[in-house]
Amino acid sequence: MGGYIHYTDEQKDRARTTDLVSLLERQGEQLKKSGREYLWGDGSNKVTIRGNLWFHQYERVGGDAIDFVRKFYNKDYPEAVEFLLGGEDGNLKTAEPVAREKKEFKLPQRNENLRRVYAYLLHHRGIGRDVLNAFVHKNMIYESFPYHNAVFIGYDRDGVPRHAHLRGSGSESSFKGNVEGSAPEYSFHWTGQDSKIFLFEAPIDMLSYITLNPYNWQENTYAASCSVSDRVLFQCLKDNPNIRDVYLCLDSDEAGQMAAKRIEDKLFTQGYRSEILLPTHKDWNEDLTTMQKEGEMTWKTQLS
Repeated sequence: MGGYIHYTDEQKDRARTTDLVSLLERQGEQLKKSGREYLWGDGSNKVTIRGNLWFHQYERVGGDAIDFVRKFYNKDYPEAVEFLLGGEDGNLKTAEPVAREKKEFKLPQRNENLRRVYAYLLHHRGIGRDVLNAFVHKNMIYESFPYHNAVFIGYDRDGVPRHAHLRGSGSESSFKGNVEGSAPEYSFHWTGQDSKIFLFEAPIDMLSYITLNPYNWQENTYAASCSVSDRVLFQCLKDNPNIRDVYLCLDSDEAGQMAAKRIEDKLFTQGYRSEILLPTHKDWNEDLTTMQKEGEMTWKTQLS
């Protein structure tokens, strides 16, 4: 593009609200309807589309139509707006999605100890020490260097690390994400011998639920998708044919419960028994920390 182009607020808003399903269908792209939404394939991952909004289920990023064109068609902001306004033949048919090279999976460097991760998970997140010790002993959780993130490792059936989810260990940190090259079907999971599996969105919610329900927990299978995907669930079902009962423990917000209903329908068609378990608050860690705070308040009241 040559020179600076000024777009009015009305033009930018019109570009931002472009219907992505119509746009992709004009290019001959294949989309699959899923409830109120559509799924569009981006390599081995899935992008959920609703109107002008999209969400990458694995990368956990999303946005509006302008963001979509910038990410998947390698356009800068003015180019994306011009495309969406019809500046180049009225659609994107001349553009090709950018082929992104799949990066080799590599675990982050380890810190010499887990001091910060233990402090974060035990004291800030309320995870039970025995529960945390069990996962550390299995080499499923460690602390990275130099950033001191909590690293949650997922292994395949041969014991090879295939996935790693990172969570900032600072009390005010909101950082989280998957290591590049991670295989979503092998995200963080614990394999037991019983016929039950519990699926969560995040590793910390998984550890929180176990802390809340510790009786013989090692006998069950637990998995954290690190998203709202079902890939780790169906990989676990494939690898463990003894599992027949599935408990969907996703967040109680709209995105989590839409995913839970979608997965429940899929399980039904494959002959699995399933049940949706709802946390009282938004997620299981909020349930855990709220219960602990209320228990502390009760204890302090009794002493006064």
